[in-house]
Amino acid sequence: MVTETPNLSPERYPEKDLFICDVGDAVLKDFMQEMEHPFYSLSKKPDTSVRRYEHNGLWIEITPSVKGLATIYDKDILIYAISQIMSELNAGNKVGKRVRINSRDFLRFTNRGTGGKDYTALIQSLERLRGTMITTNIRTGDEEQIDTFGLIESSSVRRKFGLDGRLLWVELTLSDWVFNAIQKHEVLTLHRDYFRLKKPLERRIYELARKHCGAQKEWRCNDELLLKKVRVSVAVEAV
Repeated sequence: MVTETPNLSPERYPEKDLFICDVGDAVLKDFMQEMEHPFYSLSKKPDTSVRRYEHNGLWIEITPSVKGLATIYDKDILIYAISQIMSELNAGNKVGKRVRINSRDFLRFTNRGTGGKDYTALIQSLERLRGTMITTNIRTGDEEQIDTFGLIESSSVRRKFGLDGRLLWVELTLSDWVFNAIQKHEVLTLHRDYFRLKKPLERRIYELARKHCGAQKEWRCNDELLLKKVRVSVAVEAV
């Protein structure tokens, strides 16, 4: 018998047993060290404004494509890809940046439906991930380096030809900055109910709590800092 929790979506596939890795933590440890940046939009509506986040002298700018900034739900694809790679690494197998994802397996893994609209949403998520660019300054000694990179480098989709038109699988190539962090095992495990959280803000709060309370009993910050970490609130004005 499955026990339902009011704050969680119903568990569609209770028989699954998942090991889930948090790509957000992998990225932040690899490139932003102790900084937790809000890379993803918490809005379900297309967000096409350039965003900038600053903290302790470091900054990031997040530039979406015309199709909008990648959302926290789009990030599920990266979580799934990293889970696959980590499983192979733990088994002692060779891994690469290119990952193939069975579309149906992904939808079940992330507690989503498997109807036509769910496959369409998967393609749209790939487009937003591929189009979102990150620019950040990295300080080394008395020098400042400014790097620009994407959330993923490329993707491809295989669809069955004919009236069915089923989406069979997708492939994506991870960015170097993500893949390097994975190889260094700079990842955290998420609870399987992460995908059942109903609201984007709930997911973001969980990420912060998981990141900061994993090795300590509590984490405190003021309201201003929490708001900064939860969502990018400063839009860059068009020149």
